[in-house]
Amino acid sequence: MKTRFLIAITLFGFAITTTAQEIAENAIGLRLGDANGLGASISYQRAILDNNRLEVDFGWSNGKDYNGVKLVGLYQWVKPLQGDFNWYFGAGAGFSTYTFDGYRDRDEDHKDSFVFASGDIGVEYKFDFPLLLSLDLRPEIGFGDGAYNNNDLDLDVGVSARYTF
Repeated sequence: MKTRFLIAITLFGFAITTTAQEIAENAIGLRLGDANGLGASISYQRAILDNNRLEVDFGWSNGKDYNGVKLVGLYQWVKPLQGDFNWYFGAGAGFSTYTFDGYRDRDEDHKDSFVFASGDIGVEYKFDFPLLLSLDLRPEIGFGDGAYNNNDLDLDVGVSARYTF
C-alpha cells in the first residue's frame, strides 16, 4: 500500500511539473556568425507545428573590397532539454553571391554565385520576457566552381538574439 501511494504521488508530481514544450510562434532578430565572411544576418523563425519551425536568414556584407549576400532556409525540429532550454536540429538550403574588387592582386573584379545544403544543430534559451538566445553550429556544403572552391564543407558557428511574438 505504501509503495502504491509513493508511486501515485510521484506520477502526480511528474504530471504537474511536466509542461508541454513551448516554442515561439514568431521570432525575429540577429544571428552573428562567420557565414563565409558575411557575418551578421537578419533571422526570422516561424512555428509550423507544436515542435517544428522554419528559419530564414538573410546575411549581407559591404566591405572595402568585398560585397556579398546570403540567403538560407532551414526546417528545424525543436526538443525540450530542461526548463526553458531547448535543443534543435534541422536541414535546409541556401544561395549566395559575392563580388571581390581586385581579386588576387589583379585589376579585374571577381563575381561568383553558388547554392549550398546546410545542416543545423543548436541550443536555445527562452526567457520569461520576449527574448530567445541561441548558439548553433551549421555545417554547409557548397555546390559551385568559384575561385574560392565553394564546393567544400564549411562550419559556421553562430549566436542569435531574437524578439519573440
